[in-house]
Amino acid sequence: MSARTTPAVARIFRRRPAAEDPQQTPRLSPLWTFVAWLATSVFFAPVAWMVLTAFHQEADAATNPPSLLAPLTLDQFSLLLERDITPFLLNSAMAAVFSTLLVLVLAVPAAYALSIKPVEKWTDVMFFFLSTKFLPVIAALLPIYMIVKDIGMLDNIWTLVFLYTSMNLPIAVWMMRSFLAEVPKEILEAAEVDGAGLPTVLLRIVAPVAMPGLAATSLICFIFSWNEFMFAVNLTATQASTAPVFLVGFITNEGLFLARLCAAAVLVSLPVLIAGFAAQDKLVRGLSLGAVK
Repeated sequence: MSARTTPAVARIFRRRPAAEDPQQTPRLSPLWTFVAWLATSVFFAPVAWMVLTAFHQEADAATNPPSLLAPLTLDQFSLLLERDITPFLLNSAMAAVFSTLLVLVLAVPAAYALSIKPVEKWTDVMFFFLSTKFLPVIAALLPIYMIVKDIGMLDNIWTLVFLYTSMNLPIAVWMMRSFLAEVPKEILEAAEVDGAGLPTVLLRIVAPVAMPGLAATSLICFIFSWNEFMFAVNLTATQASTAPVFLVGFITNEGLFLARLCAAAVLVSLPVLIAGFAAQDKLVRGLSLGAVK
């Protein structure tokens, strides 16, 4: 608990019951544990095969049936470094990070207004947010391309930042509303009694309590932005191309490219895997928040 927490909020925290002992949580039976591991292995198998193929020569990667015992090599990664993948990774990181930050700045106050301080007909507002995801991206691509071209923002990383922000904002509002609905109302009332304004409530009260939800929402928005391909391949050229655009550059009608493509996919996947691993505890808590009453 922060030292800057208001006195009334501190009293509320002291009165709240202690968290349940994790060791008292019911455990899965051995059968369900085996089923869970089996399902995980099935879903992880393509990823493992991609990683293994990345360390093969092109001739070994193209054999049918595949050769599991083929010699391993780092040649494909050396070729990737020669093609200079760094600018593409930096563009993806910039678009994903800045768009995620903008999404949080806009989604948290909106979710606060829709959950803790609900506006009139808030269900209609939530449906409006959701309805913006009904339109396929390809249907909006042409008008967006014409607008971006007219304002001179083609091949500009900030174009992707704004588009990714609008793309992820509805999802973030829906997620953050469910997370903020779990914030105890008495804590917010105590903060208001102490004279805390809305910025203070959001930064010092709501944000620490809903941190798992913020982490889960941030990671999901980051992944969606990092993986986005349609806007990136059509609105960028040489200056703002992202990592997914770099990947398709290996697909050709002539020659072998599978091992090199897998190596590039491994490198492109690493930032997302590292971010997910670093925030795995908050991600699990955030995605399961409110699931068990």
